[in-house]
Amino acid sequence: MANRPVGYGLTSEVHRRINLKYSLELEQEARQWIEEVLGKPLVAGADPHTPLGEERFQAALKDGVLLCELINTLKPGSVKKIHRVESGSFKQFRDMENIDNFLKAIESYGVAVTDKFGTANLTDRNNGMAIVLNCIHAVGRSAQKNGFSGPTLGPKESKHNPRNFDQETLQAGQTLIGLQYGYTQGASQKGMNFGKTRSITD
Repeated sequence: MANRPVGYGLTSEVHRRINLKYSLELEQEARQWIEEVLGKPLVAGADPHTPLGEERFQAALKDGVLLCELINTLKPGSVKKIHRVESGSFKQFRDMENIDNFLKAIESYGVAVTDKFGTANLTDRNNGMAIVLNCIHAVGRSAQKNGFSGPTLGPKESKHNPRNFDQETLQAGQTLIGLQYGYTQGASQKGMNFGKTRSITD
């Protein structure tokens, strides 16, 4: 892990808030989904009903192998080559290449750029694993939208549904006076009386 300077002021506060967003419940949902899709545990021998926790979850994913296998299961052929390097001087670079290939593949799969994480968020746990967790949930939503028939994760993502009106309908709408302009179709408060009226006498 790279040695990074400790943030101060606003930087420190942003990092603290991101770290607080990490949810063991969301982690467990993402973990169980990945395990069901791949048909194997993230961590061998780990209790499937107990969350791994941020550090162990990161350790299971940081080489990018399981993530590449995940997107290849959802959409075969998404990642052409997965580097499975156990050790060596090039391991870190191969891990980063796996993660980068995964991120490119999920973008073409339909995951929004804003839902993706940076490579350093996973390899260094930089800015917390909450961003990685949100990305996995976004992949789960895209899987449903793309018709994946296996296990599901989270709610189904909404589809773009633009309304197209013909010219006649648009012109008819322009003849209506909106209620925000104060028009109430002739109704007024004339004749309304709330409570006893005040009598003014000399």
